Amino acid sequence: MMQIPSFNLTGKIALVTGGSKGIGFGMAHALGAYGAQVIITSRGVEEGRMAQEQLREAGFEATYISCDVTKKQQIENVVETVVKEFGSIDILINNAGMNIRKLLIEVEESDWDQVLNVNLKGIFLMGQAVAQQMIQQKSGRIINISSILGTIGMPYQTSYAASKGGINQLTKVWAEELAPYNITVNAVGPGYIRTPMTDGWLSDSVRYQNIVNNTMQKRVGELTDLAGPIVFLASDASAYVTGQVLNVDGGWTAR
Repeated sequence: MMQIPSFNLTGKIALVTGGSKGIGFGMAHALGAYGAQVIITSRGVEEGRMAQEQLREAGFEATYISCDVTKKQQIENVVETVVKEFGSIDILINNAGMNIRKLLIEVEESDWDQVLNVNLKGIFLMGQAVAQQMIQQKSGRIINISSILGTIGMPYQTSYAASKGGINQLTKVWAEELAPYNITVNAVGPGYIRTPMTDGWLSDSVRYQNIVNNTMQKRVGELTDLAGPIVFLASDASAYVTGQVLNVDGGWTAR
C-alpha cells in the first residue's frame, strides 16, 4: 500500500512574520487550524496582541512577539526566544512586507530603501537566522511570501516588484543550499486577495473590474484560497517540492 502523506501540522512550531493582519493573519489562522503552534510577529504591538487573542479565541495555540524585520538583532532575539520556549522552528512563513505605489519618475530614494529594506532585506535576515536553526535540526519548511508582481510587470510598482522578484530568486538559491539538511524552500505569489486592508481599493469599481478581467477565474481571491497552498507547503505532503514559486492568482500569471 502506498503511504499517503499527512497535511496534519500537530506538534509543529510555525513562525509567521507580519502575522498580525491581512494575508499574514490568514496564513497563521490556517496553520493553527491544522494543528501548528503559531508564533506571529509584527512591528505593531497592539495589533499583534489583538491577533494573538483572536487566534486563541478560535481555539489555536498562538503567541505574539514584537519584531521589526529590518533589525537583525530583533530577529535573532525572536529566533532565540522561540527555540528556547518551544524547542524548534519547523515552519517559517516569511511574510512581512509593505508597498509604496508611485510611478518610476516619482519614486524617492527613501521610498525605494523603505520597501526593499522590509520586503527583501527583512526576508533575507529572517530566512538566514531561521535557516541556521533548521540546519541544526536537520529539517524545516521555509515559505517566502512573494507576489504575482515578482513575475509580471505593472505600473506604480518599481520598488515592490523589484523586491518580489528578488524573493523569487532567493527562494531558488536557498532551496539548493538547504536541500542537504532536509529543508525545503518555496515561495507563494498571491494575486489580489480580499482582506480588511484591501477592501478599500477593491471597492473602486474600475480597479476591481480590471483585476477581474485579468483573472481567469473572474474573481478576487479570498484568504481561504491561500490556506490550502500554505498548509501543503508547510506539511509532509510537500516533501519533494522545493525551489518553486506557486502563484495563487486565479490564473493571472498563466495568461
